[in-house]
Amino acid sequence: MYDILLTIMLILSVFIIIVIAMQPTKTQSASNAFMGGASQLFGKQKARGFEAVLIKTTVVSLIIFFGLAFTLSQIL
Repeated sequence: MYDILLTIMLILSVFIIIVIAMQPTKTQSASNAFMGGASQLFGKQKARGFEAVLIKTTVVSLIIFFGLAFTLSQIL
């Protein structure tokens, strides 16, 4: 049982890395992060379409990942 859960956790961790890497960046450059600018006006818009799916997939995957981590710590 432990080996199966550990394998699922390893596959899920690679999936999480891929999903996070696919998400678009919020700022255009490092100077916008320090100086502010027009990007802050539109930074609080609700995610739609593919970006919303990526965010929900990330959240669900991380919840499952932490659940598996807790389960594996209790088994061992």
